[in-house]
Amino acid sequence: MKKEITLGIVCFARKTFDLPAALNIYKSLSEKLKTIENVNLVIIENLVIEITDAGKAGKIFSKRGVDAVVAISGTFHLGHLILEIDKIVKKPILLWGIPELPYNGGKIRLNSICGLNLDASNLYKSGVDASNLYKSGVKNYHTIIGENIDKDWIDAVRIISAFKEAHLGIAGFRAEGFFNLSFNDLSLYRELGILLDHYELQDVYNDPADDKEPGRRINDFENVFNIRGITEEQFRKVVRLTVSMDHFIKRNSLDALAVRCWPEFAENYGISPCAAMSLLQSEHKIIACEGDVEGAVSMLAQTAIGAETPFLFDFSQVDFKQNLAEFRPFLALRSSTV
Repeated sequence: MKKEITLGIVCFARKTFDLPAALNIYKSLSEKLKTIENVNLVIIENLVIEITDAGKAGKIFSKRGVDAVVAISGTFHLGHLILEIDKIVKKPILLWGIPELPYNGGKIRLNSICGLNLDASNLYKSGVDASNLYKSGVKNYHTIIGENIDKDWIDAVRIISAFKEAHLGIAGFRAEGFFNLSFNDLSLYRELGILLDHYELQDVYNDPADDKEPGRRINDFENVFNIRGITEEQFRKVVRLTVSMDHFIKRNSLDALAVRCWPEFAENYGISPCAAMSLLQSEHKIIACEGDVEGAVSMLAQTAIGAETPFLFDFSQVDFKQNLAEFRPFLALRSSTV
């Protein structure tokens, strides 16, 4: 299921153009938007023409906590309107232009695309960036022209919303030698709005949990995994680690956790955490191997746009002749160390 978001919907116009036609188009587009999965709408019912009305719309959107604004160019309009809303709301904007209507013998009826161009130019030259908070150089608006909204843009808003709400943790650090998984905490915050909390590995596997819980987890593993070839002690540790990791994630309200799964886990705890991570991942916990923070962020993004069970894996073999790839998930029991 895709992440639920709220969009503010507004339509700009100017009295010197065909207001009845613009309003009818606006109502039709609004009805289409109501059919989109997990999108709540805050619709400004009337056309916004005056500067004061744009300010009122912005305050409504801000009060309702919209995740983004869809600004429809019903007709050409004042360049103030989008800026009045933007300075209050400070959220991503979709500038939506309407194809011109057939001429009826008089002047141009909408001139919507010209209005869209004016809005885009004003936002561009004002230096507005991806979130009005980070100076990443990416503009916070997207433009479309047509009869349908860009659902990829809506999914991007879902991802931005998920990142801003996410609590991400890392246990340990990146795995030894995996320099490509290095990251900068403040860059992560600057670019995506995600704050990262650090924990030690022992915080995870020593986390206190209900002593009755391992009994239920035994059945989970026996029903899913082939546990032949491992010792009873290894199996006991796998079950206990699953309980501890699950409790740790819940206790710290983590939306995703990156784990330095080796070499210390096997050396200090006695098993690798792959099986425990696998089972929890199947229960919709997001857990990244090898301290891969960016992998955890990627899985958060996938979940926001509807992925049911994202996961990480290693490529094992690649057959270029058959155009096939075989992968070994990190999420499998290992016969020697689990």
